[in-house]
Amino acid sequence: MEWYLPVIWGLIIGVAVIMYVVLDGFDLGIGILFPFAKEERERDTMMNTVAPFWDGNETWLILGGGGLWVAFPKAYAVVMPALYLPVIIMLLALVFRGVAFEFRWVAMTSRRWWNAAFAGGSLVAAFAQGVILGGLVQGITVKDGAFAGGPLDWATPFAALCGIGVVIGYALLGATWLIMKTEGTVAERARAQAVPLLLAVLALMAAVSLWTPIAFERIATRWFSQPNIFFLAPVPIVTVLVALAVLHWLKSGREILPFLGTVGLFLLGFVGLAISTFPYLVPPSLTVWQTAAAAPSQILMLFGVIFLLPVVLGYMAFVYWIFRGKVREGEGYH
Repeated sequence: MEWYLPVIWGLIIGVAVIMYVVLDGFDLGIGILFPFAKEERERDTMMNTVAPFWDGNETWLILGGGGLWVAFPKAYAVVMPALYLPVIIMLLALVFRGVAFEFRWVAMTSRRWWNAAFAGGSLVAAFAQGVILGGLVQGITVKDGAFAGGPLDWATPFAALCGIGVVIGYALLGATWLIMKTEGTVAERARAQAVPLLLAVLALMAAVSLWTPIAFERIATRWFSQPNIFFLAPVPIVTVLVALAVLHWLKSGREILPFLGTVGLFLLGFVGLAISTFPYLVPPSLTVWQTAAAAPSQILMLFGVIFLLPVVLGYMAFVYWIFRGKVREGEGYH
């Protein structure tokens, strides 16, 4: 097997994951913030900011999961049994949230129930994604190339902390998206919410960053052994600087920069995760090379991705361009 094929596929799946986290993150964040809107017209405006995008954003989840299945079948066969419950909960929450998104516009007499379903589905999906992340980072028990742990190995305080972190992070993404896409009461409330959310995200990132090297020796070795510590130190430093910049932009009334800065925080968090785990796809035992499919299979699927990925990116860029600008009260996709 060519050594670079699993690396390329790892990068493709990594791109799909970060695209999903950022793009679906802000509309899950809007769902998390939904209960804090005081009037129905404000909820209409919030939902209309993501109406043209939300279903297309979830394309990246399919690419990430499908890519794992076809390019790293051994990893898929280990990860899924280890995380069946949070994965199923996440998928059901996303389905429930999608149904609520559509039914809310037509169910006039029961709209409050669909509001609750939309908010609840968003919250549960975000928390489940964080738990899945925590379950992967803390490690999966593997014996003879197969999952050898219990069905609740993922249920740890660390995974719960990651779940809370993802919920708060998505809420921050949602708030900064609303600052960029709305005006008036909705934007003002979002700006007021964004500051404490940013501080909470920083606190949770710091907690996870301290917890992982203390609890997991492999991560401590990666970050604090020499000369790694000198090369990797800029990552947390840049993260703090970006967070301070976001805080300044929020307080100075900027509209687009807070969202871009929040996306930058997510990207830096993803870089930190990659540093902590690579080359392990199933920490702490199975690498991208050990779990990769046969080279002909990877090459065949790679040709498909080479042609289809630019189409998907072009379509999404076109949609975001068409629906650019602010959404005002009474305007919407529906």
